[in-house]
Formats: sequence, C-alpha cells, structure tokens
Amino acid sequence: MAGLLERALREEGHTVDVAADGPEGLWLATENAYGAIVLDVMLPGLDGFQLCRRLRESGRWAPVLMLTARDAVGDRVRGLDAGADDYLVKPFSLLELGARLRALARRDDRSRPVILAEGDLKLDPAAKRAWRSGTELRLSPKEFSLLELFLRRPGHVLTRSQIIEELWDFSYDGGSNVVDQYVNYLRRKIDVPFARHDIETIRGMGYRLRRSDGG
Repeated sequence: MAGLLERALREEGHTVDVAADGPEGLWLATENAYGAIVLDVMLPGLDGFQLCRRLRESGRWAPVLMLTARDAVGDRVRGLDAGADDYLVKPFSLLELGARLRALARRDDRSRPVILAEGDLKLDPAAKRAWRSGTELRLSPKEFSLLELFLRRPGHVLTRSQIIEELWDFSYDGGSNVVDQYVNYLRRKIDVPFARHDIETIRGMGYRLRRSDGG
C-alpha cells in the first residue's frame, strides 16, 4: 500500500518520503517540515497513535491524515485525541485520499504569510503565482518551489544539500549540480530580465537571496 500511495502522490506532483516503521516515521517527521503526513495506525515499532502524540508533544503541527482498517468509533476518537486532523478507513479510494489531503492543506492555518515578499519580488504559495515589479513570472513547478524556499529564508545561505532535501526527496541519487542548474534557470527568469543580481552564489557554501534592505 505504501508503494501505491507513493506512486499516486508523486503523479499528482508531490514530493514523498516513505517510512517503513514508526521510529523511522517519527524521525522523518521531526526532521522535515512536511505539508501533510499520511499515517497508518498499524506500524511496527511505534503505532500511529503513539507517533502522532509524540509529534504534537514536540510541537510538530503538520496536518495528519490517519489510515486504519479499524472502523470502530473508539479508534477514530483515539486517533483524533492523539492529534490527528482527519481519519480515513481502509479500503479507500485514491481520489478520496487526495481530496482529504487538499482539504487539510487548506485548513492548515499556521503562521504562514499569505504572500511571501522581498522587495518587488512576490509569491503566492496557495495560488502558485509569482511576480517581479508587477510582472507575473512563468515558472516551472520546481522553479516555483525553489523561489518559495529562498523567499522563506531571505538573507540566509542555503547549501546544495539543504536545497536537495527540501525540493527533492531522500531517494534522489543525482548530483548536486542539479541545484546549480535550477538556480540558473531561476536567475534567467527573476534576475536577468530585470537587471538584478539578487540570487547570490556564496563560494564553497551555496546560494542566498539578497534581502531588499541589504541585510
């Protein structure tokens, strides 16, 4: 089932990490800021109830959709009490799973700005649109994600490894030069046409989006 869900979510354009047991899932979920977590109750090592409770206790609030073969009201209540946001009983359709995840993402109102901005560079994460000096930018999904990453951490140096971990996944086995390629693609769209040099190369370290205040 994990393989089937992974394949279906990837086909929808998501980046997916898969954990084989509870302890691995807990580690992944505490080390990464996921947009959503699909959590099976019946996990070896640490069940879904325990895992979800530990995540909430550690301050991790990514939306959690619990999967279980159990349909008793008591189990649904237990899952919600552990901190889950929604509950899906097996068997289920992939269409329903996708719809539930989209609904959870819309309800996720943690402190994320509606519009990310740095100077005249603006990005709307929900609408998947970006602008520079009022001109809308035509970005590929990966370019958009890279720009969003820079705008969430302006003035901070991002290493190639950090960028790969954020935008690709743990199964990615390509070289770090893919980061250089996408940074160049992004520069051609947000810097070059506007005579800017805001994406800086920090030699031996990585890349940084220059802050508009020079900081």
